[in-house]
Amino acid sequence: MWVIFNLAPQGIFVKFAGSSCTWFVFKLLIYCRIRFGRWYIRCVRPRDPKGVFEVKSTNGDTFLGGEDFDNTLVNHLVGEFKKESGIDLTKDPMAMQRLREASEKAKCELSSTTQTDINLPYITVDASGPKHLNLKLTRAKFEQLVADLIRRTQEPCKKAMVDAEVKPSEIGEVLLVGGMSRMPKVQQTVQEIFGRQPSKAVNPDEAVAIGAAIQGGVLAGNVTDVLLLDVTPLSLGIETLGGVFTRLIPRNTTIPTKKSQVFSTAADGQTQVEIKVHQGERDMAADNKMLGQFSLVGIPPASRGVPQIEVTFDIDANGIVNVSARDRGTGKEQQIVIQSSGGLSKDQIENMVRDAEKHAAEDAERKELVEAVNSAESVVNDTEQKMTEYKDQLNAEEAKALQEKIDELKQKLANRDGLKAADIKELVGTVQQQSLKLFEAAYKKMVQNNQGSQQTEAPNEEQKKEEQK
Repeated sequence: MWVIFNLAPQGIFVKFAGSSCTWFVFKLLIYCRIRFGRWYIRCVRPRDPKGVFEVKSTNGDTFLGGEDFDNTLVNHLVGEFKKESGIDLTKDPMAMQRLREASEKAKCELSSTTQTDINLPYITVDASGPKHLNLKLTRAKFEQLVADLIRRTQEPCKKAMVDAEVKPSEIGEVLLVGGMSRMPKVQQTVQEIFGRQPSKAVNPDEAVAIGAAIQGGVLAGNVTDVLLLDVTPLSLGIETLGGVFTRLIPRNTTIPTKKSQVFSTAADGQTQVEIKVHQGERDMAADNKMLGQFSLVGIPPASRGVPQIEVTFDIDANGIVNVSARDRGTGKEQQIVIQSSGGLSKDQIENMVRDAEKHAAEDAERKELVEAVNSAESVVNDTEQKMTEYKDQLNAEEAKALQEKIDELKQKLANRDGLKAADIKELVGTVQQQSLKLFEAAYKKMVQNNQGSQQTEAPNEEQKKEEQK
């Protein structure tokens, strides 16, 4: 029995697992929470009737929540009062506090009525005497004011479905949690996104608290029929040749999990490798958060690409990551243990995801260039080794022409200013075509030489037999 303790986003699922999980068996749940200063969405799939819930994906906006709706309304009231009286209430802390309280109250009232009165007598005073704020606010006007905020809830919902690899038609229930989810326009927007009415089976104000209480029971060992399978908030991987971030465990992978991948050395005679563990969504390792590093030493000297280094990421139920590197040839192994999430807060995680999306095109271009350089260096190394090995069988003029192309490619790789991946790929293609033609001719020559040698040996054998007679 295990559960990842994350009070706000997960309590609602624990609440359902403890009270009515049978009703939701085999349905995909969408959980939307808009409250205080955050907007969360999670896709959750119940695994069996015994209260096992698997988190398929997580998304959200840490800069969107109920306070943003309050602030929008406060700014509207400040503007209206200034137009009427010419007084700026933002310079009066006491008046601003009363405006915030009145705005929150009006916001709540407009969830159940189409119009409300905001009446604040003696809101401030000037030389002419006390001033009062009294105006009517309709639901339509409020929805107009917060239209941009509501629109911002759409993208996280769509991304959560993409990450979970589900379509709206595959969703069984949509649960809304948090006081702001009572707003009719929010409910309408959610219905438009998922194509179904949100479920009203939970109290949006109590769900998180009840779920947290059940989780407390789980942690204390008093509740044994709840299991929540969480996911990795960010991708985990290592830095590879050229500073590329190679993912071993993608974001939103269900934990516990274990993934392995085989790597090799980048230089001839290399006897140790540095394993740098990173977490993030950028394509270049330097742009992500480094969680730790260690060295695997004692690798027998060999040509680049020959040693086999198996790197394994093992994440347990508590989110603790164990990273190991083992040389398959010698059996030597080193490892490092990294605590859950690498010390990142929810806000930092979501900021890193947004940062990756913002720089996606730029990162893809940089990664393509690095991979092209790595591929080119590998082609150069392999081709020169084969040219040395089969030197006697190669056509001298063609070998010289190929070496000139290789030298041109080396020069390009040495001076990378303004270099583009397409330029490297074009040169690599030329080198590969010329080398293929050269080595095909050398192979045919070797076959002919072997056949001629066999024909020469046959008469010698017959001659020996005649001499023996």
